[in-house]
Amino acid sequence: MLKELYIENLAVIEKADIGFTGKFNVFSGETGAGKSILIGAINAVLGGRAHKDLIRTGESRASVTALFDSVPEGVAAKLAENGYPADGELLIKRDISADGKGQVRINGMPATAALLKDITSGLIDIHGQQDSRILTDTANQRALIDGYAGLSGKLAEYAEKFRGFSALSRRIKQLEADNERKDERIEKLTADIDAVEKLGLKKGDEAVISEKLNRARNLEDIAAALTGAAGQTGGDDSERGAADLTEAASKLLNGISKYVPECVSLSERLSALTVELRDISADISALLPDDDESGSLQVLEEKMSGILWLKRKYSLETDEILDLCEEWKKELDELSECDNTLAALNEERHRAAEELKAAAEEISEKRKTAAAKLTDEITEQLRFLDMPDVRLRFDITPGKITVNGMDNVELMISVNKGEDLKPIAKAASGGELSRIMLAIKSVSADNDDTPTMIFDEIDTG
Repeated sequence: MLKELYIENLAVIEKADIGFTGKFNVFSGETGAGKSILIGAINAVLGGRAHKDLIRTGESRASVTALFDSVPEGVAAKLAENGYPADGELLIKRDISADGKGQVRINGMPATAALLKDITSGLIDIHGQQDSRILTDTANQRALIDGYAGLSGKLAEYAEKFRGFSALSRRIKQLEADNERKDERIEKLTADIDAVEKLGLKKGDEAVISEKLNRARNLEDIAAALTGAAGQTGGDDSERGAADLTEAASKLLNGISKYVPECVSLSERLSALTVELRDISADISALLPDDDESGSLQVLEEKMSGILWLKRKYSLETDEILDLCEEWKKELDELSECDNTLAALNEERHRAAEELKAAAEEISEKRKTAAAKLTDEITEQLRFLDMPDVRLRFDITPGKITVNGMDNVELMISVNKGEDLKPIAKAASGGELSRIMLAIKSVSADNDDTPTMIFDEIDTG
């Protein structure tokens, strides 16, 4: 609750130290006396705009300090969350400087105006005459009943059911739209999947096939080179190779080794080289193309042609096409099961609709019960506010089921004896709206955690 307000150099106020009681406080005075400045000062410590034009003429700064006690739990939680001490009291100071560099302090610690506004959002409810116009909005009239009836939990549960039902309906609608073109889509998916799968590709195959194709295209040159190399290293029936020559040289050196001892090691080295050359020749011969490879060129050409066709058609790389093909298969399975899925979803939606309707009807009954009690309490308050002949009634009629329930709500009023009930938007003056709002705020105070309410110009009109 707002306990004390200290103002210095704000507009026409040089200094003011105002204490508030825990119940009802009234400020009255002629136009220009400073009542609106008090409201402006309170708005400043709540994080509202604090323009330098508010500074008293001839001064360089203004300040507003407010002390609150019995801080609501929600505000205390925000204080603690942002690192401010919260011991049941809250001291806020707002300095306004002529150079535009204002300061905000919460319990002696610096803060921003935005943070101040967030933290203090549950401290004070300031209500002006223009705010009474919200009563003419039927959505606000419905919210008034819901708040009085304490339906926030029920409405949250209902809204969750409504969103689930809406999601189901959207999915069914999409599947039904898809179903209309299902056969055409199945045909296309089947053709696309077959086009990919007939090539028998795996990820990475394009590089392997490209390498094999390059070999197959040069197979004659490869065979000629390998045959020549094998013959020159190992020899053949018509010509001696390097292995034959090194073997002969080894024998020659071995024959004179008893005269030239150094030839023994040389002969042994040549003998070892002979063995290595014959092994190399055999390895070269093993690389020669076999008969199957000789006939693979056409197969490889066809497979590479198929790969290039797929890449042109889908403007994707081969591995990306294979990933896409897996997605096509999943979609094809879903389309094949579409009828079964639709039937299951429609059954689920039917159950959800029954639950939603039951929840909406329960809320509607609670609204009607609460509306009757609320109108009685508001009427009693209005009689105290010199509206003895007023009659109120909330007309609650069934309508389209929405996220807010199934009710159309209209607040009806008759101000003078003998007049028919009419919508409040058409039948109440500005002053009457102000008094009705005051009565509503009074009635709903027990359901409102805000500890301080301020009514600005509540007697206007």
